[in-house]
Amino acid sequence: MKNRLFLVALLLVGSGLGAHAQEASTAEQLQKAQENHLQKAKQSPLQAVGTREIGPMHQGARIVDIAVSSNPKTYYVAYASGGLFKTENKGITFQPVFDNQGALTIGDIALAPSNDQVIYVGTGESNSSRSSYAGSGVYKSTDAGKTWQWLGLAATQHTGAVVVHPTNPDVVWVGAVGALYTHNKERGVFKSTDGGKTWKHTLYINDSTGIIDLVINPANPNQLFAAAWERTRKAWNFKGSGEGSGIYVSNDGGETWAKTGEGFPSGKGVGRIGLDISPANPNIVYALLDNQEEGKVEKKDEEKKGLQASEIRAMSAEQFLAIEDAALDAYLKDNRYPAQYTAKKVKADVKAGEYTTKDIADFLGDANAALFETEVKGAEVYRSEDGGKTWKMMNEYRIDGVYYSYGYYFGRIRVSPTDANSIYILGVPLLMSENGGKTYTRIDSLGDVHVDHQAIWIDPADPAHVLLGNDGGLYESYDKGAYWNHINNMKVAQMYTLSVDMQKPYHVYSGLQDNGSMHGPSRARFDADQGDGWKDVYGGDGMFIFSDPRDTEVIYTGFQFGNYFRIDRNTGDYQYITPTRAIGEEPYRFNWRTPLLMSAFNPDILYMGAQKVFRSVDAGKTWSSISEDLTKNKPQGNVPFSTLSILEESPLAYGLLYAGSDDGNVYVTRNDGGAWELISKNLPADLWVSSIHPSNHAKGEVYVSLTGYRNDHFAPYIYKSTDYGQTWQSIVGDLPYEAVNVVIQDPVEPSLLYCGTDHGTYVSFNSGKNWDLITAIPNVASYEMLVHPRENELVVATHGRGVFIVDVKPMQALKGNTQQAIRAFEPATLRFSGNWGKQNTPYAPKNEPSVVLSYYVGLATASVKVDILNDKKEVVRSFTAPAAAGFNKVAWDVKVQELKNKKPTGKLNYAGKGTYTVRFTHGKVTSEVPLEIK
Repeated sequence: MKNRLFLVALLLVGSGLGAHAQEASTAEQLQKAQENHLQKAKQSPLQAVGTREIGPMHQGARIVDIAVSSNPKTYYVAYASGGLFKTENKGITFQPVFDNQGALTIGDIALAPSNDQVIYVGTGESNSSRSSYAGSGVYKSTDAGKTWQWLGLAATQHTGAVVVHPTNPDVVWVGAVGALYTHNKERGVFKSTDGGKTWKHTLYINDSTGIIDLVINPANPNQLFAAAWERTRKAWNFKGSGEGSGIYVSNDGGETWAKTGEGFPSGKGVGRIGLDISPANPNIVYALLDNQEEGKVEKKDEEKKGLQASEIRAMSAEQFLAIEDAALDAYLKDNRYPAQYTAKKVKADVKAGEYTTKDIADFLGDANAALFETEVKGAEVYRSEDGGKTWKMMNEYRIDGVYYSYGYYFGRIRVSPTDANSIYILGVPLLMSENGGKTYTRIDSLGDVHVDHQAIWIDPADPAHVLLGNDGGLYESYDKGAYWNHINNMKVAQMYTLSVDMQKPYHVYSGLQDNGSMHGPSRARFDADQGDGWKDVYGGDGMFIFSDPRDTEVIYTGFQFGNYFRIDRNTGDYQYITPTRAIGEEPYRFNWRTPLLMSAFNPDILYMGAQKVFRSVDAGKTWSSISEDLTKNKPQGNVPFSTLSILEESPLAYGLLYAGSDDGNVYVTRNDGGAWELISKNLPADLWVSSIHPSNHAKGEVYVSLTGYRNDHFAPYIYKSTDYGQTWQSIVGDLPYEAVNVVIQDPVEPSLLYCGTDHGTYVSFNSGKNWDLITAIPNVASYEMLVHPRENELVVATHGRGVFIVDVKPMQALKGNTQQAIRAFEPATLRFSGNWGKQNTPYAPKNEPSVVLSYYVGLATASVKVDILNDKKEVVRSFTAPAAAGFNKVAWDVKVQELKNKKPTGKLNYAGKGTYTVRFTHGKVTSEVPLEIK
């Protein structure tokens, strides 16, 4: 496997790269943020605002843990950023049981072995991914997930493991990984003996080494093993190994710890470690190591096919010119050089001194990896047969392909409950060994199983029965992995991007983490025969996606780091459209979520961002750069940095474009790239530009959100400008202390704004002075949002729970006036039925209609009066309705009083066809809306 670490990464220490003015958030700030969020939820005037949760669900999402109760029909599934789900019917249905706690990102869960009503949840995903959100500490339930209690440890941020004593549910250990992007001391092992009321920090190694795994000896609960992992992630670089990594053992119940591991590797190459103890023989302990020790690659002759970049780099100009044209043409074609580079042209350019042989070789990118041609040892399995005192590497051959270069993303190993020699290792594939780790068989090939495996549970009563969690969701096997069934009935999806079309119903398009790009109808609902209505478009980590408004079968989409395609599904044609640089030109730096934009004025005009902006006027066939480098061009590590993170176009003026970078720059051009102006000088420095929103109402008006997430700085930053970014005004208002991903303005009502943070979705009715939480959307990361221009529905793409849709026409109707006493909103037209009130069979429910009446109360009162009037303005039904401050709903059973001589008889009948009036009365103020029954 190729090591992606650049040599320059070793030189970054002390360079000053990324010296942010914003410090990492403190434990006090994080705790206060959680309290403010819960208070916002409790006081929100939007509690009656409903949503449609449209999925998708067929693809699944990243699962981090599975815990099964003593009754195997009941188990829990924990998601990286989607919360905790519970089934009580063996997976037929699931319900979320952790929503609206401090954070929906989970690292590990544990059921108390002696009382499985007791559940501990450690929040904060343990994987060190780009979208691994920080948690809010540890939680506990004593009633199987009905209610929860927060136990503190907020500053640990990411949880590696939670272990509960086998006989005492009040004794619990937490392995904390610590902050993702910065160094902190709140990492290591924490122990509680009073059910989490108090914690003792029993193992601390250093401020960059946390505990990624923790296991307990089932035969001797005083013995625990902890896997220490030293890792440092920055926006521009990731170091996944270090001398702090290793295995620690405690023989006194986790009070004291000592490093162990005679025979186990040590040093700077030791990466992530997974641990497990054999229940059948507790003296046997396994460790799965991501060994980052490097070595020289010796390529076998049969692996070399044609010219190699390393060979060309070492050639003189004369040697290069002597290459046969056919061989050079084959090299250029095989390595996807632009079509204009033929052997004859390249030779002529080298001869003329236009560029060198090194430039030709470096065109492939990753020049350092090509130069040094190093690899790491990767996944290795070690076994101890004496309780962790000595270790021996077991695999008889290299286990290539388990990690590739992503060892930080995997690392679980599990032992069969009944056979100490039967083990599973989880990586890109799922491997099983039945001889103690000497040889392996891949067992995730049958049943359309997703790759990237994160969690596994082996049934102690039947070890052939296995539950598996990976980036594609939940799978079940009854034959030790020979065949798998995908249990995909949870609306859990990690969305990155969002767009819509104008079909009826309109379709929603989105790119997903490790599940490609998809689109589905805005009225999608799960059906056992039809699935969830969503369709796959392309693979990889899905990024920006949108369809051509002239033909929705023409779709632009792609995957991570700027790989985009134009797909014509009418013909099956796939055209790679990513701009390519010229030989000798500086390599393009593409963000993980590289921005791609289709002009609203001409769908053949596309814009794309690397460190500069590119424009195509022919649907991606050809590109030209329309800017210089718009980033701060900081030194690079092994992660592309100083890239453009966002591109946006004003809907009011062609050529009015904004660009934002991951290192804090915001630029504007008013002439389609003819000239660019830096407009971020008065904004906080060095923050990631997470969104830019040019106004729908005024050309010079623009909104910007910034995030310090990649420095573990979670303060909110939202700004508004009315003069093209010359001056800025903060509109954070009373938003809780949560990192902001996106802010947009309503297309109908200028004072109405929407905002997505790492923990929820908010609305402001007064241009950002105050923010209210949409409580019907879980407190999941809200990543992208828009308002459909025809339906006036807010579409929210979350990174964990899929897509939510909110009808915002009532919010638009307020026009920012939230102080009005009462305001009714027109309900949907009702279709009359002669079957109302009838029962088709004795065992079927009655057909009882209901109309939801929505209204807004500006001043809370005990109740408001509701009158239903017929077309003669006669009152045919009256009742009272709740009147909490904000939006409210009440159901009308579609029954009216029978009138005789214009007086009610007391007899109720179903309303007939016609036009009715719904009148709400609040004190002396009334509000009326029509209601149609057709």
